[in-house]
Amino acid sequence: MTRQGELLGFPASLLDSDLYKFTMQQAVLRHFPDVSATYRFTHRDKGRYFSRECYERFRESVSHFDRLQLTKEERDWLAIAYPQFRPDYLDYLYSYRFKPDQVHIQFIPVSEDGQYGNLDIEAVGLWVETILWEVPLMACLSETYFCTVDTDWDYEGQSEQAYEKGRTLLNAGCVFSEFGTRRRRSYHTQDLVVEALVRASKEMQGSGKLLGTSNVHLAHKYNISPIGTVAHEWYMAVGAIMGYEHVNHLALKLWEDVYSDGMLLALTDTFSTQAFFKEFLQHPEQARRWNGLRQDSGDPFVYAPFAREIYRQLDIDHTEKTIIYSDAVDVDKALKLHEQCRGYGFKCSFGIGTSFTNDFKSVSSGRKGKSKALNIVIKLASVNGKPTVKISDELSKNTGDPETVKLVKEIFELPSE
Repeated sequence: MTRQGELLGFPASLLDSDLYKFTMQQAVLRHFPDVSATYRFTHRDKGRYFSRECYERFRESVSHFDRLQLTKEERDWLAIAYPQFRPDYLDYLYSYRFKPDQVHIQFIPVSEDGQYGNLDIEAVGLWVETILWEVPLMACLSETYFCTVDTDWDYEGQSEQAYEKGRTLLNAGCVFSEFGTRRRRSYHTQDLVVEALVRASKEMQGSGKLLGTSNVHLAHKYNISPIGTVAHEWYMAVGAIMGYEHVNHLALKLWEDVYSDGMLLALTDTFSTQAFFKEFLQHPEQARRWNGLRQDSGDPFVYAPFAREIYRQLDIDHTEKTIIYSDAVDVDKALKLHEQCRGYGFKCSFGIGTSFTNDFKSVSSGRKGKSKALNIVIKLASVNGKPTVKISDELSKNTGDPETVKLVKEIFELPSE
């Protein structure tokens, strides 16, 4: 499956990443160009280890990331495909190069022979530079793992499976985007998936729609829209830098300084949706300007009625607003949420990731047993030496420094457990 010397998981382009990393990079360049940052890796699969070979191949690929650069043709395309990118940012991106010495990777053996273990990964440097490491690092590690450690799979049926998923969603009237770069099994997998979804969308007529893909390179390749706005790290960093008392309002305001209408989709769960909506209610004009909300943790089926009530209190017509669902969405969940949103009068769309780009069966099981995706994340850990935290809507699953988590929960009057 692999050739010696091949750079496993190496990105196809500087744009072989998710749009939200570039939109946030432009915002960071505007507001926080001198802020330093640290990103850290977490592997959530207990008892599932990386091989020494995987580590060495991964480290070798990362050491060559400085080869990546935006081409003039890509820059010209971006200026047209995404007019929210300003000329000064496109100039910055055109000159941007990854700095591999910002990334520190260690292998921590756990097996007696020293051949299997955990990885410690950290990226440190200016936030505006290190912000682009997260997605390609995760994609590279995932592909390297599945080419060196777990090789009990193949590509048979992947294109057909994606095509059928697309047809099902389109037939049901669902509006959706492909969001699978970070945890894809391989670049080839995501390429197959996007091609199949585009083919399905061209063949199907109806109210459903493929909006595009989060992967900017594949959006360019298949002439579809790049999709994405903002991630939790924006709110996390704004809180650490400027304080948590009014963090959601400040994060939205700073974003509006850079972006307008089409980019105004608020991610609500960084410090819990409860805390977000409490602040949202205090700024009705801001709530009117923002086109909709993104749900990314907790029970998605309680979200629409909760959001409808908030808009009712704000005297805003919720039927003009959109809810984007992006937390572990698969076809079945999307169909149920689509039906619920229709009943409540919301417009809705879905960002579908791992279910598209890492849905495999093991070959040895006769394609009956699942070949599980890696459950990995790389999160912003600190800015200017101050720890960042994420609370989310699963209040027991806190990310970051425990003392800061405790402080933030006290500020927002959230339960400690």
